[in-house]
Amino acid sequence: MNGGDIRPLALLDRDGTIIAERHYLSDPADVELLPGAAAAITALGDAGFAVAVVSNQSGIARGYYGWSDVERCNARMSELLAEEGAAVDGIFVCPHHPDEGCACRKPAPGLAREALAALGGDPLRCIVVGDKDCDMGLGEAVGATTVLVRTGYGAETERLGMVSPDFVIDDLRGLQQLLERLSVPGAARL
Repeated sequence: MNGGDIRPLALLDRDGTIIAERHYLSDPADVELLPGAAAAITALGDAGFAVAVVSNQSGIARGYYGWSDVERCNARMSELLAEEGAAVDGIFVCPHHPDEGCACRKPAPGLAREALAALGGDPLRCIVVGDKDCDMGLGEAVGATTVLVRTGYGAETERLGMVSPDFVIDDLRGLQQLLERLSVPGAARL
């Protein structure tokens, strides 16, 4: 693959960004898409982005639920997105406890690197979208454009001044508007 074939990459947090925040979500029946999530993911794809979900799931290490529960919730999210004509290119999960010091738990760059390797994304044209300081930290760790959403914990994160993202939007519907405002063919300069 030559440099011209490498797409920009959008790394989206799952809980509180794409789906409603549910503390330690383990039941697929509780998965609920946030307004505009599917349309924003479609808009990213239409703009030439590979789209990946990156999610910390310490509930696995804490024994609250297992891998199969996370996979079932991810599958339900994918089903709901598909019902609205949207799809992600990959889902990357950190199962570790915060105290483990792993390289994949956001804000560490491991999940981003895994997504970049798997999807062939361009790290210089990467955006990270999420509702927590760890999401913005991930973006900073890989030199990506950071976008804080006010859904989930985002409004509180913003209010507390915990981060300095490149952009702040109310929800993923704002991501579509941001792409349009930047009016970059293929969103290549993001």
